[in-house]
Amino acid sequence: MTRPLTSAQHFTLGLFSPNCSSGLAVTKVPERWSGSWADNLRLARLSDDVGIDFLLPIARWIGYGGETNFHESVLEPVAWAAGLLAATSRVTVFATVHTAFNHPVVTAKQLATVDQIGGGRAGINIVAGWNKPEYDTFGVDLPTDHDDRYALAQEWWDVVRRIWTSAEPFDHDGRFFHLRHVEGAPKPVAGPLPVLNAGSSEQGRQFAARNADFAFTIVGGPQDGRGVVESVTAQAREDHGRSAGVLTLGHVVCRPTRAEAEEYLHHYAEENADWSAVDNLMALQGLHAQSFTPDMLATFRSRFAAGHGSCPLVGSPDDVAEQIAQFAQAGFAGMTLAFVDYVGELEYFAQEVMPRLEARGVRTPR
Repeated sequence: MTRPLTSAQHFTLGLFSPNCSSGLAVTKVPERWSGSWADNLRLARLSDDVGIDFLLPIARWIGYGGETNFHESVLEPVAWAAGLLAATSRVTVFATVHTAFNHPVVTAKQLATVDQIGGGRAGINIVAGWNKPEYDTFGVDLPTDHDDRYALAQEWWDVVRRIWTSAEPFDHDGRFFHLRHVEGAPKPVAGPLPVLNAGSSEQGRQFAARNADFAFTIVGGPQDGRGVVESVTAQAREDHGRSAGVLTLGHVVCRPTRAEAEEYLHHYAEENADWSAVDNLMALQGLHAQSFTPDMLATFRSRFAAGHGSCPLVGSPDDVAEQIAQFAQAGFAGMTLAFVDYVGELEYFAQEVMPRLEARGVRTPR
């Protein structure tokens, strides 16, 4: 069988971080996303109905502090994916897995099971790790060398993939894992799961070019993003003889008029931002991640409040459709969306923006 996401012929749209309280909006407004199971189930079924291509969770173990303790409540991604795949019929659901905290033999079995539940609609988002306080939570040292994090991730993925493809038991003696008589059944429904790698560092993009169906990376906008797309796709093709798409992330504020959208953006991301949590998040990104350049961190404070540093998609339905179309024109395979209130705002987005994307040829009518 062909997997729906990797065979899509249009600009794909996903929802990012709905398993987390507040989603991507570091705000105190009372209508911010709950992240509850009941709301996630409503959102997944709505996504199925309106043609959203995939759902992508964040794996998070402790909050970011501030008045709201941003990301205080987070549904575990593997269990979350299993539940949502059982309740839907079309949408692809990823599980986000940190290689430092999850044994590859266990993960391979978990995600093969999840893919069986979803009839071939599961995916894996591989994260090499960056958040030092979470490493402390697990009692694990964060490697100071970024190369070491990705060396571990590569060996981890090699083991998982071999479990999914090997017909016979095998031993593995590597730098990080020493395994005996490894076997794995059942297998995923249609071979190894689609791989997404969320990393914007040079090492992350190299890992994605070698292994991922989709590199998931933060950019300033479609203009500078075009160069990222060209670099990652060329590296995958020239160094590894394979194809890889590039996804980026945005936060949506869509209202009938641009003025209304900008007013609401100011309300939740300026007047009611949880600035203490924003600063905690930015400090961690600056210290332990390479997803953002120093210049980006210095200028993106408002973007962090509005959507965790993602690209703003703000305005009327025409404005938002045009902004998304620019990412498609820059060569991106798709992007993720986040809202303050995912269910309520997705309904309006599906009604007003998606038909405009279809009319522009960005999306294929269902």
